Amino acid sequence: MVQLNFREQGQGRPLVILHGLFGTLDNWQTLARQWAEHFRVILVDLRNHGRSPHAPEHTYAVMAEDLRGLFDQLQLPADTTLMGHSMGGKVAMRFALDHPARLGKLIVVDIAPRFSDMEHQDDIVEGLNAVDFSTIQDRQQADAALARHIHSVGVRQFLLKNLYRREDNTFAWRINLPVLTAGLAAVGEEITAAEPFLKPALFIRGGKSDYVTTEDKLHGIPALFPNSQVETIVDAGHWVHAEKPQEMFELVTAFVNS
Repeated sequence: MVQLNFREQGQGRPLVILHGLFGTLDNWQTLARQWAEHFRVILVDLRNHGRSPHAPEHTYAVMAEDLRGLFDQLQLPADTTLMGHSMGGKVAMRFALDHPARLGKLIVVDIAPRFSDMEHQDDIVEGLNAVDFSTIQDRQQADAALARHIHSVGVRQFLLKNLYRREDNTFAWRINLPVLTAGLAAVGEEITAAEPFLKPALFIRGGKSDYVTTEDKLHGIPALFPNSQVETIVDAGHWVHAEKPQEMFELVTAFVNS
């Protein structure tokens, strides 16, 4: 278990938010400020990401245990809502199924419990590993190195949030890239459980994303989360919260308050 970095704001019923693969808690900062007017919002850096410790293991079992440690540390009550996007959504599902008494509600953003092939991340992993920090002088050069593998400007901007300058003035990634590269297959693993999570769950999917299919909606999700609803935000891709923040804000606020 590692001690997770987190940022807290607001007061009231707790809403804990987990980012996705290669993300940080900063990805949710804009929405968190809005939710902090209604709830006690806790943004978390998962292990091997952001300012949380690096560790050799990167599985959903250990990430859920890290989270349990944070729940204990903050003495979070049983009406806490846990929300996660993508990889963070799978951590949230694992935690809910392992520790149902610790939560009031679950929110999962654009991911299903089934196995997902991680080959779509190959270009990103290749690009991140191709950045030669012995020659990189600034952010523009890092972006140019990434661009040889990753054509999307938006994806590169997202990844460059992980770039930081060390004390010796050289650049590095905040993410634990060697461990995430070696353990990428485990990020796609299926979430299973002997017993379902019976409390309210909200699954939010992007209308232009294929991460949550009709089959997931009809069978995969209800099998583990029988008291769940699936809401689609039209014209949003996988980064639902970045592309449609207002719709996201309203959906989550209504669900937590319901």
